[in-house]
Amino acid sequence: MSFASETKNELARVQPEKKCCMLAEISGFLRVAGSIGLQGFGKFKIIVTTQNPAVARHYKKLIQDYFGIETKLEIGEGKTVGKAQAGQKYAYSLTIDADNRSEQILRETGILLVREGNNYISDGIYSGIIGSKCCKKAYLRGVFLGVGTMSDPEKAYDLEFVLESQNMANDLKKLINSFVDLSCKVVQRGRRYVVYMKKADYISDMLAIMGASHQVLSMEETRIKKGMVHSAKRTVNCDNANMDRAIEASMKQMEAIRRIEQTKGLDFLPEKLKQTALLRLANPDISITALGELCDPPLKKSGINKRLMRIEEIASKL
Repeated sequence: MSFASETKNELARVQPEKKCCMLAEISGFLRVAGSIGLQGFGKFKIIVTTQNPAVARHYKKLIQDYFGIETKLEIGEGKTVGKAQAGQKYAYSLTIDADNRSEQILRETGILLVREGNNYISDGIYSGIIGSKCCKKAYLRGVFLGVGTMSDPEKAYDLEFVLESQNMANDLKKLINSFVDLSCKVVQRGRRYVVYMKKADYISDMLAIMGASHQVLSMEETRIKKGMVHSAKRTVNCDNANMDRAIEASMKQMEAIRRIEQTKGLDFLPEKLKQTALLRLANPDISITALGELCDPPLKKSGINKRLMRIEEIASKL
């Protein structure tokens, strides 16, 4: 099961305690996952569709708890069946018809409004639904359960809401950015508008705000593991770079010593430099620190390094 599906399964187990939060979550879900049809005589029918059975069960119960109506649940073939939707071969539809007060539900959720005496379907977020912080969180949870998706943190950090309406995308961006710890952007892909965030901290905070605490812990565990791996790689790369520099320096020192040996002989050098030159010839592969420890008396890295630099300087003048 994908990380996104596991997240939705956890969020589908969250039961809002307040009536206002129940309404806000239902409104968010209906807004992005619902469609409205006419039954005749100006009456409305609401159909909401999801490919996650846990989400379908959750909203069937939530709608019943808040509005006191029984929705009709139907199972059909999903729109697409592929590798990206493994385990989601079926579509689950909830239907609310006129006999179950569909028009009143559309009005109370802020979807069906009145302008100049005429009904119209709004295409943004009704501000009256998200008046408090708890309702904002519930609304975000409803929208995510409807159209949200995210990448596996093992592979990438990416959380998205794929929407049909530009106004809805802009309103959702404004809602998300109203939280101090969150920030998102909007991009158009074809005919759709995607509200997205790619920063790990924002995604983790977003999951926490919606109520997916177990997924937050799972994501943080993944981040720690990835951090350890990256740290180990940086250490190895650093060690390799240091080794390359040490080998290059040793070869340069050996070349200078041999030039002195071939032109003047090592006796040409002062006794301390001669001792250092002989030690380097005998130990071409060891580090400067280890070379200093072989001296009598032992020298620190800075001391042995000065001697070697002096040898190179003498060789350069020959």
